[in-house]
Amino acid sequence: MMNLHNLTRSAIRAVNPDIAAIVRRSDGWTVGEGRTRIPKYLPDEHIVIQLQPLSKGDLQHVDGLNIHGIFKSIHVNGNFWSVNRKQQTGGDLFLIEGDTWLVIEPLELWPDWCRLLVCLQTDREGDE
Repeated sequence: MMNLHNLTRSAIRAVNPDIAAIVRRSDGWTVGEGRTRIPKYLPDEHIVIQLQPLSKGDLQHVDGLNIHGIFKSIHVNGNFWSVNRKQQTGGDLFLIEGDTWLVIEPLELWPDWCRLLVCLQTDREGDE
């Protein structure tokens, strides 16, 4: 199968350069004090992504989800997930220039790349 995203990447990078990011793939949770769930993550992965603003249609979609925050879309090779309680998966994080972005929902899933709706998290890496 042809990866159309890779075919267009040089044109995309001319307008919006790739940026480095760290991805933390969710690995479930552990039980902490007071039986609270504490997320676990697989080891950090250094990757390259395209961080882009949302389109008008994407903004309308976010509005329909009735959630608030700062949202962007990420184009990245591979597949990443939002929370799926039934399958007990998801909650992947992207660390970009000191900010943490939570995957809210895959907007496009292809065999070798995806486009993700992400939301900026208010906790900063290292702030505790």
